[in-house]
Amino acid sequence: MTQTPQTPQAVKARLLAAIEPHVPFDGWTEAAFRLAVSESGVDPAVAKGLCPRGAVDLAVAFHEAGDAAMVRRIQTEDLSGLKFRDKVAAAVRFRLEAVTDRELVRRGSTLFALPAYAPDGAKLIWGTADAIWTALGDTSEDINWYTKRASLSAVYSSTVLYWLGDDSPDHARTWGFLDRRIDGVMQFEKFKAKVRGNALLKPFLAGPDWALSWVKAPRRSPPSDLPGTLSEPE
Repeated sequence: MTQTPQTPQAVKARLLAAIEPHVPFDGWTEAAFRLAVSESGVDPAVAKGLCPRGAVDLAVAFHEAGDAAMVRRIQTEDLSGLKFRDKVAAAVRFRLEAVTDRELVRRGSTLFALPAYAPDGAKLIWGTADAIWTALGDTSEDINWYTKRASLSAVYSSTVLYWLGDDSPDHARTWGFLDRRIDGVMQFEKFKAKVRGNALLKPFLAGPDWALSWVKAPRRSPPSDLPGTLSEPE
């Protein structure tokens, strides 16, 4: 009986499921990757073709799978009664609650702290922030697209580090920490709005505002222009 060929995504999911039990002991390493290939039954050549960097690519896939689970939960939970800042906090909480084993994240944090993989780690954190804002309906097309994601990236990354060391029941201290970080961002946004509303300062802001108006958010459909563009304001 001929087996139906699996999609690359399905094969990578098999590899990811196979490597997860080994990561707490071996980390996202080549040794763990070899064990995953052997135990999953995936042809080594196929595994290397899908994951040329071995376990590193599976660590990326693990993070992206968590983002996807978070987005699905945002889309299915009823958040209509929440203030927007509480929706953001809920989304970050959903992202952390999507993790089945904190040690996988701890090992990933160690991996992506290495200079060779730090750009991957930064891109993943930015991707999580982008997924949250997009799922919550952000429609910004200018510099705000970047500032929102930069602020949330800082909130998310600091919350993850706090969460990794939190042994309180139901991670209660982490959720308190998250609320304080978001409150800090909201206070800064209020300060910015107050400054922009100050008539005495408007002449000094005209130049920077004009320059920033050239910054555009990336297009979402191919061809992509990530990370964004500079275009003459209309």
